[in-house]
Amino acid sequence: MTTTATIRVPATTANLGAGFDCIGAALSLYNEFTLTANDANRHAGCDPEDLVITVHGLEADRVNTDASNLAYQAVLKLYARIDRTPPAIQLEIELGIPLARGLGSSATAIVGGLLGANVLAGSPLSPAEVMQLAIEMEGHPDNVVPALIGGCRIAATAAHGWAIADIPWHSSIVPVVAIPNFELSTEAARSVLPIEYSRADAIFNTAHLGLMVRGLETGNADWLTAALVDRIHQPYRQKLIPGYTDVAQAVAAAGGYGMVISGAGPTLLALTTTERASTVADAMSETWAKHDIQVQAQPLVVDLQGAVVS
Repeated sequence: MTTTATIRVPATTANLGAGFDCIGAALSLYNEFTLTANDANRHAGCDPEDLVITVHGLEADRVNTDASNLAYQAVLKLYARIDRTPPAIQLEIELGIPLARGLGSSATAIVGGLLGANVLAGSPLSPAEVMQLAIEMEGHPDNVVPALIGGCRIAATAAHGWAIADIPWHSSIVPVVAIPNFELSTEAARSVLPIEYSRADAIFNTAHLGLMVRGLETGNADWLTAALVDRIHQPYRQKLIPGYTDVAQAVAAAGGYGMVISGAGPTLLALTTTERASTVADAMSETWAKHDIQVQAQPLVVDLQGAVVS
């Protein structure tokens, strides 16, 4: 007899400009992870020679299919936390989210592996415990939290762990992503950031973060247009993204509220209205094409479910 768990995990966009390393939202692109364990071998333990990982979909040939696979590492992490030997498993991955583009592909692997392992183990960990384990693996909460529970979330350290709050996302606000045909690693994107910031820049970001939260909640166009700027990471990272300034100007001309770097980049995310979403997507695509960069630009929706187990 076998036990199977299938986990669908949404993409995420982190930061949203001034919310560096604390805000993230789930988006309607998905990776799917199917984990199967043979109950007859449940107590035999997992021999690396028995591990079978198959990957399909976008850039499938670039995903590791040995024990270094991130989703499988998440399986091992959960079993270590509950002090049990993991069973021999088969892992099948269906990719719908491009890799290394600032859309939380690593977070989907962590969430998919942890939730799948928790099901195979009989659900010994609570949702809060799985979330804490995911944050430990990722190192920060802004991708894994919305990937797990959906919506737009803000996280801050608390006396014991993390305080996670929902940021209501007004139904009139449409996220538009422009995903280019080049990559930008998180390591490279972090390497260009300064170690220290001025008081003026800290105050600037604090004010614009507060304004952004209220803009997302209310859909107020003036607040959103003013809020989607940053002095902590985007001025440094935009130099790594060819055509950034031109695309930002095109978004404004097409009627978007503004544009930010999605996560570490290079995907760019614009916010706009339902009526202007297609126009903004076309403007982003056409402008990047002038820089000889192919791009997949499309309106999405904020996923309110998060990871779904079936």
